[in-house]
Amino acid sequence: MTNPAKAERSLGGRIVEKLGGGAVRVFLILVGLFWLVPTIGLLISSLRSPEDMSASGWWKVFAEPSQLTVDSYQKLLENGDITNSLFNTVLITVPATVLVVVIGSLAGYAFAWMEFPGRDWWFLAVVGLLVVPVQVALIPIAELFGKVGLFGSVLGVILFHVGFGLPFAVFLLRNFFAEIPRELLEAARLDGAGELRLFTRVVMPLGGPAIASLGIFQFLWVWNDMLVALVFTNADSQPITVALQTQVRQFGNNIDVLAPGAFISMVVPLAVFFAFQRQFVSGVMAGAVK
Repeated sequence: MTNPAKAERSLGGRIVEKLGGGAVRVFLILVGLFWLVPTIGLLISSLRSPEDMSASGWWKVFAEPSQLTVDSYQKLLENGDITNSLFNTVLITVPATVLVVVIGSLAGYAFAWMEFPGRDWWFLAVVGLLVVPVQVALIPIAELFGKVGLFGSVLGVILFHVGFGLPFAVFLLRNFFAEIPRELLEAARLDGAGELRLFTRVVMPLGGPAIASLGIFQFLWVWNDMLVALVFTNADSQPITVALQTQVRQFGNNIDVLAPGAFISMVVPLAVFFAFQRQFVSGVMAGAVK
């Protein structure tokens, strides 16, 4: 007589086996292509003239490939507001990401492996800062920056992003560094390695996946931010997100600038993510296993 439980498990196993076959892979590929449709549509729109965009949808280009042109990108390069905002975006994003990664790594190592008074209480205070919303700090920090002369500057935006990115960075890296075997660190100390050499030669290489994941998160957050930049920047220091928002007010006249500008603003984070996706996945999987 057949065991119902065994039969049920066999049925479940067959279902799992079928789900892991080619049909699911095809389905996932279709989902990925569907997810990329807005990006593809924006790319094609950026390669069409304003007249063609007003007359028909971007998919019409497949029937009339002659609509494709790079004139919009030429006009984009001639638009001083957009080009300056792209430079400001890089000038804000790169330092804000590097500073968070470097300071967060040092602090994470200190909280994980260095003994100092009140270490656990200080770490709890850092974790408590994770629950502070960005919106709550906008007005107080804006007043502070106004008094010290940082309001409306690129440096003020960088400091804001660093301040709000560090709590998560310290929390993430401290927990990752704490899982490094103590015997490995003690062996390095017996070989004469100091704290700085131990950090750079042992901890940093082992923490590469977590550091890469943090860098991707921070880069994407700062690059795509508009709220903080809208509050703390002026016309000379605004990033691409704010510059595109100001162009929307004249949408009818600047659609040929908006489309390529929006595509460049979107494609840079995508390129960064795909370039470091292996490290990102390694960091996520390492955190899941630990």
